[in-house]
Amino acid sequence: MVEVHGKPAELDPVWDRIRQEALATVEAEPLMGGMVHASLLHHDSFECALAFRIAQKLASGEMSEQLVREIADAAYRDDPALGEAARADVAAVFERDPACERYLQPLLYFKGFQAVQAYRVAHHLWRQGRKDLAYFFQMRASERFGVDIHPAARLGKGIMIDHAHSIVIGETAVVGDNVSMLHCVTLGGTGKEHDDRHPKIGDGVLIGAGAKVLGNIRVGHCSRIAAGSVVLGDIPPCKTVAGVPARIVGEAGCEHPSMEMDQLLADQV
Repeated sequence: MVEVHGKPAELDPVWDRIRQEALATVEAEPLMGGMVHASLLHHDSFECALAFRIAQKLASGEMSEQLVREIADAAYRDDPALGEAARADVAAVFERDPACERYLQPLLYFKGFQAVQAYRVAHHLWRQGRKDLAYFFQMRASERFGVDIHPAARLGKGIMIDHAHSIVIGETAVVGDNVSMLHCVTLGGTGKEHDDRHPKIGDGVLIGAGAKVLGNIRVGHCSRIAAGSVVLGDIPPCKTVAGVPARIVGEAGCEHPSMEMDQLLADQV
């Protein structure tokens, strides 16, 4: 039995599915062969492919692709939870994004997924005390993807950021498991304070496009925040909020809003 990053290769259904999809892609479109082989088929594990992809995206004249890849490879070796979270993120994108038809798409094409994986490596570096290196990863992810996640922020598993343009997540923000958000979301502060100043988002929350959640406030699990809302106070679990400033306009409408991705409020306002 071959083990890669401590995980038996034949017991990795996510990676096996990605490889099968990669082979089918090359057969259907031979012109993609070079990219697909370099990014997926040449690698022995999901983690190795992730490290390669992160390096391709974050490398610059300031830090080579080889060095970025070595840093990411070391992070995945040191902390198997990074790969586990990434697999959950792939499944989340596939299950919630109607534009995603294959598991390989987030890894190859979707900058929201790629940005979250770059953040996860940066967060690992931050926890190791390697803050300057973590800031480098944050800077490059912001420049390449338009997604600015502070490496000290804490994100759970099963995160889906759809379109992922102009996302800002602050230093003391906490995002639970199975959260979905759309483009132009801000989890920010309200001033110049230096203490715990960013939102705490519960599990299963759906955050609509353009929503701003500001300050050290709590958003209860399985709630919905409507597109364009500005949230300045706590939200109880399983509620829908909308408006500027946001107010409760009804129940969440379903058991798991982040998975249903239902953003229609017509029956509640």
